[in-house]
Amino acid sequence: MSQDRHSAFLAVDAEALDWALRMADPAQADWDAFTDWLEADPSHVERYDRMAATLLDAEEALTEHPDVMEPPRSVEPVADHRRGALRWIAGAVAAALVGAIGLQAWDDRSQPYAVETAAGETRVLALPDGSIITLAGASRVALDRADPRRAVLERGEALFRVKHDDRHPFAVQAGGVALVDLGTVFDVRMGQRQTRVAVAEGAVMVDPNGVGLRLDAGQAVLVEDGRLIRAAVAPGDVGGWGDGRLAFDGAPLSEVAEDLSRFLRQPVSVAPAIAARPFRGVIDLQAVRRDPALLGPLMEVRMRRDAVGWTLEPRG
Repeated sequence: MSQDRHSAFLAVDAEALDWALRMADPAQADWDAFTDWLEADPSHVERYDRMAATLLDAEEALTEHPDVMEPPRSVEPVADHRRGALRWIAGAVAAALVGAIGLQAWDDRSQPYAVETAAGETRVLALPDGSIITLAGASRVALDRADPRRAVLERGEALFRVKHDDRHPFAVQAGGVALVDLGTVFDVRMGQRQTRVAVAEGAVMVDPNGVGLRLDAGQAVLVEDGRLIRAAVAPGDVGGWGDGRLAFDGAPLSEVAEDLSRFLRQPVSVAPAIAARPFRGVIDLQAVRRDPALLGPLMEVRMRRDAVGWTLEPRG
């Protein structure tokens, strides 16, 4: 980074620090000016968040160690003297950190964020490292701007197209399942009963610090109640929902209904009497979105509609 650019970054840090200090004190807060400053440049939000987090960390640390430092006598009394003192010290610590450890230390701070989708929605996330995550409906993934090589699938389903890097493997956490890519396109689905990992290209290491199960293209694993069950899949069907189709090979109707609820804009449930019935076939999501009743003849069930959504029931 050039000296001029580095100086520019530090100048923004100084402004962000000033705003963090001012907005922490209701007497100094100027919401209109603060909003104008945030909207002036997209980077301002991120820099402000970092500075505000640093002030909070410093205040918490000084609360635990109140005798480490006292504010100078020039600090004017405030209604909450201790809070004012902590704010002054935290500002001094933050300013010292900017000068002492420079920009890189700020970039190394954890910067978590999450992306989620509504039922029936699909989002494509392009990560800075060149990897791509396609998020299915009713799903949520947690990421970190400071470490784009790590993702936590918190619910739903996602297709990962990972740019491989031997020096920094891409890691995914899905519930209690840990994954590391070996140069891969793979799908992760978190269901109510089980988590499924299926590989379309390359390979994935499942639970690398435990059993270390390797999955190659055309292989999958079902994780349920701590058990890992291998399965075979057609590589072309992995992540097929991104192309508008859902393929099932003997999945129980309860699982099919769960998947349909993610990809349709209304929930789909199944009557207990047929919840365990296996289904084999391919569902055209575009056609079913137009008319969910099409599922009836395809799945040999009766489709009942109510105010909430659809229910798969046995045929009379």
